[in-house]
Amino acid sequence: MTAPAKINLTLEILARRSDGYHALRSVMVPIALADEVTVAPAPRFAFRCEPASLEEDNLVVRALGTIGLTAAPLAVALRKRIPVGAGLGGGSSDAATVLRAAMHGALGDVAPVDWLAAARELGSDVPFFLVDAPAIVEGTGERVTALGRAPAWWAVVVVPPVPVATGRAYALLDAARERTPMPSRPRASSATLRCAEALQRADLDAVTATMTNDFEHVIAEEYPAVGDALAALRGAGTARPMLSGSGSACFALSADEGGARALAARVVLREAAVHVVPFAQSGAWR
Repeated sequence: MTAPAKINLTLEILARRSDGYHALRSVMVPIALADEVTVAPAPRFAFRCEPASLEEDNLVVRALGTIGLTAAPLAVALRKRIPVGAGLGGGSSDAATVLRAAMHGALGDVAPVDWLAAARELGSDVPFFLVDAPAIVEGTGERVTALGRAPAWWAVVVVPPVPVATGRAYALLDAARERTPMPSRPRASSATLRCAEALQRADLDAVTATMTNDFEHVIAEEYPAVGDALAALRGAGTARPMLSGSGSACFALSADEGGARALAARVVLREAAVHVVPFAQSGAWR
């Protein structure tokens, strides 16, 4: 089973709620940079991860525990290809892949489960990955509106050699907003809704014009390697490089593979990993 990464075409971080969480609005798109999860019958439950350093408290095991399968006779393996701490949602996608497999009966019989509640308990990005399509994500991640089949576009993803912790990113953003308060942004006129509409029309220019990420300025300022990645994409000729999630990965879009590979070939940045991948396509959407 493949667990795709995601990029955020928009990421609006709204007011902090009384429970300490921030509300958000985002257009997220799965991309074909993916981890691999395999499950096979076994005498007893076992889990292994490549690399082994990520085995402890792994979201795959937590997802299996949420649905009561950590004592099942299964051998579960995870091969990580999505960079960790890059804002690409790898752990959340791994967890959602397990939940989707269980939903479809691929892991045997499970007790009745509130799948959305299980996903939300595992992490704010997990509900998004359950829909297996581009989507508007709102609330604290639990409100997901699928946008249908993704356009056949490509992304050039640049991952600098520095992870960004989500908690640290929110602390930096909160501190910046204490200095400069955030203006009100009504939903009806939000960049996220405009981006979603443009994505459904497969209008790349309009999507690019609406792309925004509230973390981008503070993360690029705090982590020079992120600023360098954005500058490298800009220098390679893209009109709008952007941070994904809270970073550290940055990306640019292309209408086709040839354009994406040409753009990637012009990226000059030592030590960063560069991935050229299409938007992920799902047979569940036409």
